[in-house]
Amino acid sequence: MLRCIQLGKRGLGTTAPNPMVGCVLVVDDTIIGEGFTSPFGGSHAEVNALNSVPVKSLLKQATLYVSLEPCSHHGKTPPCVDTIIEHNLQRVVIGTKDPNPKVAGKGVAKLKEAGIEVTVGVLEPECRWYLRRFLTYHTKKRPYIILKWAQSQDGFMAPEPALRDDTPQPYWISNEYSQQLVHKWRSEEQAILIGTHTAVRDNPSLTTRLWAGKNPVRVVIDRNLSVPKNAKLFDHMAKTLVITEVDDTSQYLKGIAYERIEFGKSLPLELCKLFYKLEYTSIFIEGGPTTLESFIKSQLWDEARIFKSEICFKKGLKAPQIAGTFIQSEKIEKDELLIIKND
Repeated sequence: MLRCIQLGKRGLGTTAPNPMVGCVLVVDDTIIGEGFTSPFGGSHAEVNALNSVPVKSLLKQATLYVSLEPCSHHGKTPPCVDTIIEHNLQRVVIGTKDPNPKVAGKGVAKLKEAGIEVTVGVLEPECRWYLRRFLTYHTKKRPYIILKWAQSQDGFMAPEPALRDDTPQPYWISNEYSQQLVHKWRSEEQAILIGTHTAVRDNPSLTTRLWAGKNPVRVVIDRNLSVPKNAKLFDHMAKTLVITEVDDTSQYLKGIAYERIEFGKSLPLELCKLFYKLEYTSIFIEGGPTTLESFIKSQLWDEARIFKSEICFKKGLKAPQIAGTFIQSEKIEKDELLIIKND
């Protein structure tokens, strides 16, 4: 099952909204085949593992290990349980059940009905942790939300405006290696979110320029469409979604997606409802303190990744305050990275 988890992680950033599953086939304690979920629309882990076995007659003796319950419904691909049954496997070992209502125990039931021995719950905590994006989406009806920011040693996200360049651009607190890590993180999530103030003040690209990976959907909260039309967010280098209150479509830019929501309500909650509808299983929030604090106060966050630099500003834009369970810390040259989980 540990090998299933290793394999499944290879699909991070490419399989969503499908889960990133790993699968291993074993005969007499020897791995004869393995696979992981293809990019969205492609084959699932079980099919890839079964197809990897050169001598198909061995499958009648094999045990199939898989990190998530095999699907039992038709989507972009046929049900994996049908394929498993067709190959006459005798035993299936599952890490955790699938909470998706289309599956939710139906896969296990169908395998048992076919006379296959099924074991569920092997390394379940480890499987649930690495599958946390998919599981959060289906159990909480919202994406897995990751907050990220960099702050000075004395707790500021940016210095006083007088110390910044007049040209809208990011003010770098963290070092180049931390910045590269952030680009890697971007490639792993479906969407990245910022607010209006960050879009105007920093004019960020929000792409994975420093990492070989796909660009996430860039989402900007722009209630009154006040972000300049020549902003980097609108350069068509990646899909961009604008969240607005303006219903005058003549103000919309060509090639940019727009969604209208009610700003008078709890904005984080309304955003979560929208992202659930759009099938975004994870959101990476890189906004300023106003956007970050709105999600913190609403308790609509799962993980926070905070860079602390040796720089001191003394005055400036205060970083958010957050409480949660400390997971880990590590040094990236002189930066310190803290990761906190919301329980």
